[in-house]
Amino acid sequence: MGRRILFLGPPGAGKGTQASMLARALGVPHISTGDMLRAAVAAGTDLGRRAEAIMARGDLVPDDLVVALVEERLAEPDAACGYLLDGFPRTIDQAEALDEAVGEGAIEIALLLEVPEDELVARLLNRAREQGRADDTEETIRRRLQVYREETEPLVDHYGDRVVRVDGVGTIEDVFARIVLTLARTP
Repeated sequence: MGRRILFLGPPGAGKGTQASMLARALGVPHISTGDMLRAAVAAGTDLGRRAEAIMARGDLVPDDLVVALVEERLAEPDAACGYLLDGFPRTIDQAEALDEAVGEGAIEIALLLEVPEDELVARLLNRAREQGRADDTEETIRRRLQVYREETEPLVDHYGDRVVRVDGVGTIEDVFARIVLTLARTP
């Protein structure tokens, strides 16, 4: 089996961009719960309708909905050779549900992109202007960063020695080079 990597980091750290690039380089699927949830909202599915109001407030979608979505995706054949998870698990409960559903080896490496908060806010406000994303107002950005600190940051301790830290500041290419170098040094 290939590498099973979780991208950790606050909103705006570049997880999606870097995970997508690394997935192409490794030839494994990039599994983004954010993308999967936005697609469900756009398609008007039952899950999408239930998640839409929650996401608009900047809150986390309930575990049972996200766990079911991810479990279904990891069962697809292309994930048998490894995968990159982006946006899941976001909480200790989700991490435990993932381990229960997939096994203790569901996450081999938790790659933590570290970016200062002022930089995160600037990045997300810029993305909001460029993409017209209604979920990226300054108020919602600050709420999402608070939710990250409370709900997701504890995963760093949960994954312990599986966490590898990467400086997420710089050009996309610079950060990607740091990730590749870090992974090459990680058994």
